[in-house]
Amino acid sequence: MSLHHVKTNKYKGFYDSYASPPATKEISKFTLKEESNKPEVIRDLIIDELLLDGNAKQNLATFCQTDLDKEIHVLMDKCIDKNMIDKDEYPQTAEIESRCVHILADLWNSPESSDTIGCSTTGSSEAAMLGGMALKWRWREMRKKQGKPCDKPNIVTGPVQICWHKFALYFDIELREVPMEHDRFIMTPEEAIKRCDENTIGVIPTLGVTFTLQYEDVKGISDALDKFEKETGFDIPIHVDAASGGFIAPFLQPELVWDFRLPRVKSINGSGHKFGLSPLGVGWVVWRGKNDIHKDLVFNVNYLGGNMPTFSLNFSRPGGQIVCQYYNFLRHGRSGYTAVHQACLDHGIFISKQIKRHGIFDIVYDGTGALPGACWKLKKDAKLKFNLFDLSDRMRNRGWQIASYTLPNLPDIVVQRVLIRHGFSRDMAILFIEDFNRSIEYFEKHPMIQSISKDEGQSFHH
Repeated sequence: MSLHHVKTNKYKGFYDSYASPPATKEISKFTLKEESNKPEVIRDLIIDELLLDGNAKQNLATFCQTDLDKEIHVLMDKCIDKNMIDKDEYPQTAEIESRCVHILADLWNSPESSDTIGCSTTGSSEAAMLGGMALKWRWREMRKKQGKPCDKPNIVTGPVQICWHKFALYFDIELREVPMEHDRFIMTPEEAIKRCDENTIGVIPTLGVTFTLQYEDVKGISDALDKFEKETGFDIPIHVDAASGGFIAPFLQPELVWDFRLPRVKSINGSGHKFGLSPLGVGWVVWRGKNDIHKDLVFNVNYLGGNMPTFSLNFSRPGGQIVCQYYNFLRHGRSGYTAVHQACLDHGIFISKQIKRHGIFDIVYDGTGALPGACWKLKKDAKLKFNLFDLSDRMRNRGWQIASYTLPNLPDIVVQRVLIRHGFSRDMAILFIEDFNRSIEYFEKHPMIQSISKDEGQSFHH
């Protein structure tokens, strides 16, 4: 029999990330500790926490893109140190941003797309605010020239998402938001004109209303404002909030006139990280012409190495998302964007038809003519043992996130909505419907004694 000598230092080189101190005690949450730790251990602990987040592919509540090409991951890594504001150090990234602006100007039918003006932003909310600021400065300059007071500006909108409420509050503007009614969920030309006067800096129709996914009638509103100007002399411009629809309508509804084909449309904002298919953190705003931005809104910065004009609410921000937007433009082209979004639209229509078959839902939006998705509410006379908040909560058991919420100024109407984005297949749509059907069957067998309230169950829907 062989004899073996035990080496006392045999396990001194043993290492396991889950047997090391950071993993064997609670990690710091409120104070910065003195000691350092191995980077791979901390990385693993943070990745473990992130597992508690939802599955992005099953998140049908968000408008934001969650399915990205592997090439985008490569480009984002290459651009991790690029500061978009520093155009002197990163002139080619700045050139790529400029190309994207002109491509969007062309997509949105600018009369001079090669000589227009626009910029990237951190998202469509910032882009919307920049568009709104340009409207205010334009109106104020006009009022001063006329010798009239300029202390009571207002904007007219339909049911808008939170960024326009922030804009009105932060920049001291009255928000005249057309309220929803039981038989009308969007702003109409007639309702817009009722709220216009000499202090209206602009009308803001939405191409893809957050709450119902529908388009507001931009051309109808433009025509109504033309007539209003002839009657009153008030020249009121339009800014189109095309956060979502700006990357859908040009491909799926090209015959729809909503953009710079209408002379009254002075600016448009869009979201690159929604249906523009780019990573989170990029929006766009394009103006009809250079004269539509007041010179006082543009700052010239010279302390980064060169003289750079800038118009933004932020300063330093990453350049990777802009580079990835350009990648998407080149990679997809018009035919690619059309194919991707048409597939999503078809899935939304399929889901809408399947939901309608239950007979207990009224379809608010059936997936045709606007954004990819569907929206529904319970029938008034439906005798059910659950509400839509219960249904959303039950669907979470299978990983699905679907938005349920009351409509603005209509607390008696609760709707449920799904957004269909790139990365969603017909097979997933079928699996969604199967889980939806099983959830309804569950409530038939296990009726809710106390349903989830609005405050408990209303979910994220922007």
